[in-house]
Amino acid sequence: MPTQKRRKDVRNLAIIAHVDHGKTTLVDALLKYTGAYDFKAGEVTIMDSNPLEKERGITILSKNASLQYKGVQFNLVDTPGHADFGSEVERILKMVDGVLLLVDAFEGPMPQTKFVLKKSLELHLKPIPLINKPDRPNCRPDEVADMTFDLFCELNASDEQLDFPIVYASGKDGYAMLDLDEPRDSIKPLLETILHRVLPPIANPDLPFQMLVTMLDYDSYVGRIAIGRIFHGTVRVGDPVALVKRDGTIARGKATKIMKYRGLIRIEVNEAIAGDIILISGIDDVEVGETLTCIDNPKGLPAIKIDEPTISMNFSHNTSSLSGKDGGRFLTSRHLRERLQHEAMINVGIKVEEIAGSERLKVSGRGELHLAILIETMRREGYEMEVSRPQVILKKMGSQTLEPVEEVVIEADEEYQGAVMQALGTRKAQMRELKTTSTGASRMEFIIASRALIGFRGEFLMMTRGSGIMYQNFLEYQTYKGDLPKRQSGVLISDRGGDAVAYALYNLQARGEIFVEPGEKLYEGMIVGVNNKGADLVVNALRGKKLTNMRASGSDDAIALIPPRQITIEFALEFIEDDELVEITPKHIRLRKLHLTEIGRKRVSRSA
Repeated sequence: MPTQKRRKDVRNLAIIAHVDHGKTTLVDALLKYTGAYDFKAGEVTIMDSNPLEKERGITILSKNASLQYKGVQFNLVDTPGHADFGSEVERILKMVDGVLLLVDAFEGPMPQTKFVLKKSLELHLKPIPLINKPDRPNCRPDEVADMTFDLFCELNASDEQLDFPIVYASGKDGYAMLDLDEPRDSIKPLLETILHRVLPPIANPDLPFQMLVTMLDYDSYVGRIAIGRIFHGTVRVGDPVALVKRDGTIARGKATKIMKYRGLIRIEVNEAIAGDIILISGIDDVEVGETLTCIDNPKGLPAIKIDEPTISMNFSHNTSSLSGKDGGRFLTSRHLRERLQHEAMINVGIKVEEIAGSERLKVSGRGELHLAILIETMRREGYEMEVSRPQVILKKMGSQTLEPVEEVVIEADEEYQGAVMQALGTRKAQMRELKTTSTGASRMEFIIASRALIGFRGEFLMMTRGSGIMYQNFLEYQTYKGDLPKRQSGVLISDRGGDAVAYALYNLQARGEIFVEPGEKLYEGMIVGVNNKGADLVVNALRGKKLTNMRASGSDDAIALIPPRQITIEFALEFIEDDELVEITPKHIRLRKLHLTEIGRKRVSRSA
């Protein structure tokens, strides 16, 4: 067997961190310094190209870029920081030889920091810790560096992995340094550290071709595009290739197009060799985790292990009387099925299953946000659908029932500490740590069942007047925790269809929060507001004021309506109960009962 060689002209590196710790901004600084991308005035976080990413300020999809430094090509992968998109991080780490671990100089290591670091250590990668934003007010870079080292030790890092340099950098201001007393003039010290710390990829072009598929893309002209790293050998345009599937079966294809990254753009090349991260088309039915190999010696690489989904929801086409009246272009269950199956093909964190005897589909993901982003994306593409309340996925182990449990870190002003602890206590959370930060805020760590967190985020923001910060991360499966408290309030249900009337809504707002505004289209069974008294109430939101010839002082004053709550997908999924649905259209998000007629609801409750 030929000896292993390393390509000195390539470095493959993933950038990992907790959400909002500055990964994408740091990539901007690297691209700007090396001239890999020509930034226009005001352009920032250039890797967040998806409209949803720009709106929310978070990275949702992993993306590739490359830059040249001292004749060496750096292949960079920007990964999501939110725990719900952990499946993106897990497969990306298979493509690289090193990771840049960003930690905020003020917040320190957070739950997702621990998650991504644990995954990289398990793959025997050598992380480079980077303390980001050391010029922030109240920052504590030296203390955070010690906390990061402690985290490495907690995760059983090897002696070699513990022997790391610490880089201090600011992606926003474009500088890096190995010591806080050094001048802050350029990002060059970080590039030098990557160059000398990250191992060049093992690359022997004499071995048979092998490439692990870690991402997928789709083009209407060339079909599926497999993205991954070549581990061994060489591939050229026109070469026949074999696809080794997860079950060991072999399929055949042909490399019709090969592309590499230059900066942020894709360029076509005639051949690629071991160590390169490439895009290749011409192989039908390729899936993430499978191996592309040469025809003569089709051997698969170890498949990517990805954590299972923890939350599921039922999707179906829109069955309300307003279906098709909100600008939706894809209205049928066939459209919905095809779109979800396409998503499951590209996004390995999503799982789609048919529900026997119905047109509904069970869609599973890594968390509420994961599924909410999918719903918002489909909504913008013109799909109309109904979705059920999120349910956690339970597991059976012998006679025991297990459920997913999460780590939750909360930072809130000290005055809200008691309210937060009481609210989580009723949801059977276990406190793990309580301490005061350098700014005087309370930092609390809890272990809590995933289903107990459904609906808590909105309550938490109201409880802390919008000032609290909450992070969560999947921990493990534990014994089922038993019954949990449910929503205390009932809902106001429209008893007929038509346009909502201001006079009727004025009389209803004393009962609770209203979700609709005057003139909005209603239908029977649609939820128009909250009933604070706890029971569901059927109401007439179309009733107008009776017209008479009598006039009394003050009776004809202008009706003062409290502005209705703006329904978002996240709020809707947290608010609804098991007998309710969220109706999603390109223009509206509505809440409704599963059974629209009052007779139908009574019949179901009697049979239950």
